[in-house]
Amino acid sequence: MTPPARRDGTPDKKQRDSDIVVSNAKPARNQHVSKKKQKATAESVARDLGADWLVDDEKPKGERLQKVLAKAGVASRRHAEILIDAGRVEVNGNVILKQGVKVNPAVDVIRVDGVRVNVNEDQEYFILNKPRGMQSTMSDDLGRPCVGDVVSEKVASGQRLFHVGRLDADTEGLLILTNDGELANRLMHPKYEVKKTYLATVLGEADNKLVRQLKEGIELEDGLAKADFVQVVDKNQGFSLVRVELHEGRKHIVRRLLKEAGYPVQRLVRTKLHTVQLGDMKPGGLRALNSNELTSLYKAVGM
Repeated sequence: MTPPARRDGTPDKKQRDSDIVVSNAKPARNQHVSKKKQKATAESVARDLGADWLVDDEKPKGERLQKVLAKAGVASRRHAEILIDAGRVEVNGNVILKQGVKVNPAVDVIRVDGVRVNVNEDQEYFILNKPRGMQSTMSDDLGRPCVGDVVSEKVASGQRLFHVGRLDADTEGLLILTNDGELANRLMHPKYEVKKTYLATVLGEADNKLVRQLKEGIELEDGLAKADFVQVVDKNQGFSLVRVELHEGRKHIVRRLLKEAGYPVQRLVRTKLHTVQLGDMKPGGLRALNSNELTSLYKAVGM
C-alpha cells in the first residue's frame, strides 16, 4: 500500500524498492540509428511513393520544366506543357512525357524539337565589333585599348567574360564574348570547322586567278592553306575588295594567304562567324546574341 502523502504532496516516507514497478517492454528498434541512415531511408521511401519532397526541410532542387521553358521564352507555360505531352522536349537526351519534372537550368541540357534551348540565366553571349588598334585581351599591361575596356562595367559587376579566339590589333570586326567555356572551346577547336568570313581590302586589282589560287591552296611556311569560298566583290583604282571564307584558325592566315598570292592586305574585317553576322554594328559596339544565333552556334559544334 502506498504511504499516505503529506500536505505538500510528497510521500510520508521513502518509497521502498518493492514498490517500484519494472516494465518488461522491449526497447524500440533502430532508436539509435544515425541521422545519415535515417535520411537515406526516408529518401528511399519517398522515391518508392513518388513523393515530390525532400527530407530535412531542404529547399527543392531545380525548377519545373514547363516553368523553365516559359522563362526562356520558348512558349507560355501552358504551351510548354503541351510540348511536353507531345514528346517534343528532351532533358539530357531523354524525352520527357510527364508534367512536373524538375530540372537544374545551370546544368541540364534542354532541347525542343531537337534544338537546344539556353535556359541558364547565368550564361551570357555578346558580339563585339572590335575596332582597329584594339587588343584582343581582357587587360593590357602597356595600357593599350583592349576588349576588356568595353565590358569593364560587366566584369566589375561580377560577370566573368572572355573572348572566343583573337583578332590581331590591325584586324577589325566580329568577336564573340561569353562566359560559356564549353561553347567557346568548341568554337575554337579545329574539329568543328566553324567557318569565318572576312572582307579584305588588298593592294592590286584581283581577278579569277586569285580566286582559284586561294581555293586550291597556297603553300605557306607552316603548311598548305586554302579558303572554302572566295569572291572578288569590287576593284577600283589599284585596290580590290575580296571576300574570303575559311575554317582555318592559324595565326594571320588570311593576311598571309593574300600576301603570298601577291595582294597585300590594307584593311581586314571579320564580318561573320558561322551564321552570326556583324551587320551594321558600329566599331566598338556591343550587343547580345539572339536566340536564333545562339541555337545556330550550338548546332555547329554539336551541343
